[in-house]
Order: sequence, then C-alpha cells, then structure tokens
Amino acid sequence: MKILGLIPARGGSKGVPGKNIKLLGGKPLLQYTSEIAIQCNGLSKVVLSSDDDEIIKIAKDLGIDVPFIRPDNLAKDASPTLPVILHALAFFESKGEYFDAVCLLQVTSPFRTVEFLDQAIQQFINHDTDSLVSVLEVPHEYNPHWTFELDEKKHLKIATGEEGIITRRQSLPKAYHRDGSLYITKTSVLKEQFSLYGKTISHIESSKEFYVNIDTLKDWEKAEKLVVKLYK
Repeated sequence: MKILGLIPARGGSKGVPGKNIKLLGGKPLLQYTSEIAIQCNGLSKVVLSSDDDEIIKIAKDLGIDVPFIRPDNLAKDASPTLPVILHALAFFESKGEYFDAVCLLQVTSPFRTVEFLDQAIQQFINHDTDSLVSVLEVPHEYNPHWTFELDEKKHLKIATGEEGIITRRQSLPKAYHRDGSLYITKTSVLKEQFSLYGKTISHIESSKEFYVNIDTLKDWEKAEKLVVKLYK
C-alpha cells in the first residue's frame, strides 16, 4: 500500500506562539515528528504542508520534503484539516503520483515512536478499514454510559440513550477518545466521502504516560517535563 505521510505545520499559532518550531528539549517541536516519520518504513513519502517560510526552511534542514506551499486560505485559525489533505493529494495527482492512503501526523503530539507508527500502519492494512485513529481510554467517570445530557424539559438523560444506568464500574464497556496523534485514511474515503473517518474505523492505543497534545502554554509546560523524563 502506498501511503503519504503528511505533516501539517502552519504559521500563526496563537495558543503557543511559533510552537511548531519552538525549541523543546533543545530541538524544534517539528523535529520530533519528522524524525519518526522519516524512519518509518510504512510511509512511501513524507512531506510538510506549511504556509510559513521559516517553518519550511527548518523542515528542509531536517530533511523533510516540502514540494508545495500551502495556500493562505488553508492556513487560517479556523481552517479545517480535510481541505489541507486534499490539497496535498491534488498536488501529487497533478504530477501523476497517486497514494492509497494518507497518514496525518500532527506536530503537536511529539512523543511517538517508530514502532508505534509502524504498528499503526500494519493494523490499518490488516484490518482494511476506511481509517485508523490513535486513541486513549476514557476514564470510567467520563464513560458515556455515566454521562448525561439535558432533554427538552432540562431533565438529565443518559448520553447513550439507555433507560437505566450501569451501576457497577466493572460492567462498563471500554470507551476511547481521539488523542490527535495520528490519523490514517484511505484516499478514496477522503475524496469521495470528504471524511477523515469513513464508515469503518480501527484504532491504536497511545501511551497515556507520555501523551501530550500541545495547544496551550500549560500543554507546553507538560511537554517540557515529559521530554526530560523521556530523554534523561
């Protein structure tokens, strides 16, 4: 299977200014993701999608291919991810190069391993689902069978729609949430369903111990503590 590894890294971050190339443990944040992606045998090509000249320069210094510049209209605060992926695919297709799937690797989740990425790709291929996402288990107190929504009378109802609540923690089914570390999606699903997920989704569970998704300065502080723990 031919899989495109796509690293999105726009300029103009507000939560943590310049975060994609801000130094974490002495390395630009981007470097953590790029090193893993370049070493992964399951990715046929690894490219960066960015609008920012400084990010692009650093990416090239790190050995990442930057074959195009992301248009400004796809690099706004509110720009969704799917059009960024479709833009990359369209660029390669215009050159006569086609991919079976895209693996999206967010720079803001720096602490992956090559083994984790290889395993994710192999599971995606073996399960033959529309997509695969990385997840973490939801703590039992936030399990959807124990959470509530308001009905039209402002009364609580179980979020899953069940009539009765599961009383024992041990009886709760496992629940997961996306952690943002990686998404792998078939090209046909991206283009025909305009979806990162499609109708069938497999998963890989990330390490909770070294998980961080950097969006705020508090997240950055957590990453600084983790990088010391990981690379001491």
